[in-house]
Amino acid sequence: MKHILTILIFVAFLSKGFAQGGVIILEGNYQGKNLYVQNPFGSGGVGFCVTEVLVNGNITTDEINSSAFEIDFKPHKLSIGEKVEIKIKHKEDCKPKVLNPEVLKPKSTFEVISMTVDKDGTVKWSTKSETGKLTYAVEQFRWNKWVKVGDVDGIGTPSTNNYTFKVTLHSGKNQIRVRQTDYTGQPRLSKAVEVVSDVPDITFAPQKASKDISFVAADKPIETMYEIYDQYGNVVKRGYGDKIDVSNLTKGGYFLNYDNKMGEFIKK
Repeated sequence: MKHILTILIFVAFLSKGFAQGGVIILEGNYQGKNLYVQNPFGSGGVGFCVTEVLVNGNITTDEINSSAFEIDFKPHKLSIGEKVEIKIKHKEDCKPKVLNPEVLKPKSTFEVISMTVDKDGTVKWSTKSETGKLTYAVEQFRWNKWVKVGDVDGIGTPSTNNYTFKVTLHSGKNQIRVRQTDYTGQPRLSKAVEVVSDVPDITFAPQKASKDISFVAADKPIETMYEIYDQYGNVVKRGYGDKIDVSNLTKGGYFLNYDNKMGEFIKK
């Protein structure tokens, strides 16, 4: 009986030893492309490194007994943009290499079906052909540049998706667009939409300030976006309001962007 127990313990130990190994886990979104895996031999030179591949928990039927193989997603009937998890199990003494993991990263592929902006600043846009969840940056053209004014999470599905965002309009003609940037670093842009706002013409005073700068329209305080730059082009203040506290700025000249205008003032 003692010998039988010893044998059982030894078999259990061997089974545990053979089961040991590593696992590579990749997560992302299916983009319609397959993965390619470089598969070395184990350290003993017998058998290949990869022992099993699972896609969303299902064992694949890919031929893994070769120096390189392809993980084919077609049998798993995934939809474009659908979440996917790949587990590549391998022997402990070696490690396979996934040659193109970027194919699981979301890529900006959206197409704008329609885009409008109302006089209250409500921007609405509809898209199709999204293949992964990426954030939309909402941008407004002011001060001779495109300024990011907010973010909207993308839905990431190929069907029609609808979005809404409220932009603070400046006086005169406003231009709005949306942008996505994927792992390639290359932005994908919508065309700009335009609206002429009812915001009155805004001015600021004083031009020589020691404490505050105020924004007014028709002799009444009015809130606006603003940026203050020093003489070296560094942003020293940025915000939204009808007044700026400049008391803590060093004496000298500054550039002030506000509303849709650019001006200058001196800190006394």
